[in-house]
Amino acid sequence: MKHKITLIPGDGTGPEISEAMKRCVEATGVEIEWDYQEAGSDVMDKHGKPLPDKVIESIKKNGVAIKGPITTPIGTGFRSVNVALRQVLDLFACVRPCKYIPGVKSPLKNPKAVDIVIVRENVEDLYAGIEFDEGKDDTGKIINVIRSLSGKKIREDSAISIKPISNYNSERIIRYAFDYAVKNKRRKVTAVTKSNIMKFSDGLFQRTAERVAKEFQGIEFEHRLVDDMCMQLVQKPELYDVLVLPNLYGDIVSDLCAGLIGGLGVAPGANIGEKCAVFEATHGSAPKYKGMNKVNPTGLILSAVMMLKHIGEIEAAERLEKAVAGVIIEGKDVTYDLNKENPVGTKEMADAIVQKIRGN
Repeated sequence: MKHKITLIPGDGTGPEISEAMKRCVEATGVEIEWDYQEAGSDVMDKHGKPLPDKVIESIKKNGVAIKGPITTPIGTGFRSVNVALRQVLDLFACVRPCKYIPGVKSPLKNPKAVDIVIVRENVEDLYAGIEFDEGKDDTGKIINVIRSLSGKKIREDSAISIKPISNYNSERIIRYAFDYAVKNKRRKVTAVTKSNIMKFSDGLFQRTAERVAKEFQGIEFEHRLVDDMCMQLVQKPELYDVLVLPNLYGDIVSDLCAGLIGGLGVAPGANIGEKCAVFEATHGSAPKYKGMNKVNPTGLILSAVMMLKHIGEIEAAERLEKAVAGVIIEGKDVTYDLNKENPVGTKEMADAIVQKIRGN
């Protein structure tokens, strides 16, 4: 069966690792027609915006996409292309497995204990993009409304972000986490909030999780506060399996878990909706390394493993995953972050993975 998949190379080092990923996927023998689409800061002059309409149209048509990293300006400029994709396509579930691969340097004494899947709500919370800038008339109106309704004092020189947490989206992501646990034979789901402080928004998420958990008697369930969860993950990662979190906490905790297994360079990710799925590495575009054939392609290649499983190519996915692990365990043909004394480039690491797939 031939699959048509949207490929967004991204910007910065994105095109290099996207090409490495593409070669590794093709080496598995799966037939794919790649539908190339441009997005990111590099296409602003050409299209007038970082996320052209035809990119969205392509993903909707094909149902599956994989993308290289795309630069997001900090504090100013256009909003994140990644966030826009999730919201426009209703990719409500961000799934980030964090499983240690022997040969990767980890800060833990026993990193093999880490086998955690982060399931993050993807379309609301503080990432909904409902913000009011400091000093604007609308911001002043919001401050006055809050003051009149709650009696709380907010400084006039404040910027405001709104944090919506709905029952619909909470139940949808929590149910996804439990369904994922059942399908993948996981033992436990932990809901993570700060409901002791945000009793209404995070409290709603916690209560929804407790209600949904009653429908899945075969899966262990617990709730943890996000600050305690961060400490627990560093001290006792073996106690945790599937974590389900609101958007902001999920973003932060997924990076923490990636750090436990050696960093974002080896961490895959997927954004899943009811009609579309977009797979991506969790790290940034590292524009300072653009064109240097230097960065680790593992994160995007493992994201492709997730993609292959999603489209039903299970055997190919397992062979690709095994090949990546084999190259990293051997430690010879890996990038500088995995072998500082005698590293190879992005292309050469992909070469080694391709050879491993082919049994050479």
